[in-house]
Amino acid sequence: MDELGTKDLDTLFKLLKFEKIILIILSLLLLGAVVRLTKFVSEFLGETFSTRRLFFSQIQAVLAYVIYIAGGTYLIFSIISPTKEIILAIGGSAAVAIGFSLKDLVASIVAGVILIFDRPFQVGDRVNFGDHYGDIVSIGLRAVRLQTLDDSTITIPNSRFITDTVTSANAGKLDMQVETYFHLPVNSGSNEVTKILYEVAATSRFVLLKKKISINAIEALAENERFLKYIVKAYVIDTRFESRFKTDITTRSYALLNQLS
Repeated sequence: MDELGTKDLDTLFKLLKFEKIILIILSLLLLGAVVRLTKFVSEFLGETFSTRRLFFSQIQAVLAYVIYIAGGTYLIFSIISPTKEIILAIGGSAAVAIGFSLKDLVASIVAGVILIFDRPFQVGDRVNFGDHYGDIVSIGLRAVRLQTLDDSTITIPNSRFITDTVTSANAGKLDMQVETYFHLPVNSGSNEVTKILYEVAATSRFVLLKKKISINAIEALAENERFLKYIVKAYVIDTRFESRFKTDITTRSYALLNQLS
């Protein structure tokens, strides 16, 4: 049995000639360049056809997986051309080695495939995961990259999304609901306040008027003082405008509300 294994390994080393190793490295670099090209094209199309921005990003994420997995498999069989005996002999040993030494990496790759096809979230979604909140910019073989609202990029292993809870604010759509809070004195409750908040939200250039705008008020307590907490719920036309929408209606609303007092 040992002689058979040694013979198979010797045959494999003979297959891995210097020229083939160089060719494999160049081919892997080419695969990476093709993936980067698909990302560039998807970003260009997303900016050109803004209403389909998320669609192009999601297609690119799937293409990247297909290119890496299918392309890598093709390279192995077309360049190295291992025999059936070598595949069987090396496959068993490799499976055991991978299971122990690369179990976390393999778990992340498998989890990435699940994320792509089960789609609990998609590229372009604005999600809340643990202490992190931001946009999913890529779903890679090993990890998901999330860009926060302060422009920091967080890298999270794919496997964490299989066991932990993640919340998607827009679920693959461009628009999303945004909540903006206003804290006013208890005696400020009036129809005039609600009217001002509604009109300011409805006239924002970032609001999606096809969907409902709602104003709710609840009594709250902080530091033994009661106040009214107004909650403005409205949809923005694009997730990227969440912060700008909140800033817009907050500054304009308080400017008008101050005139009432």
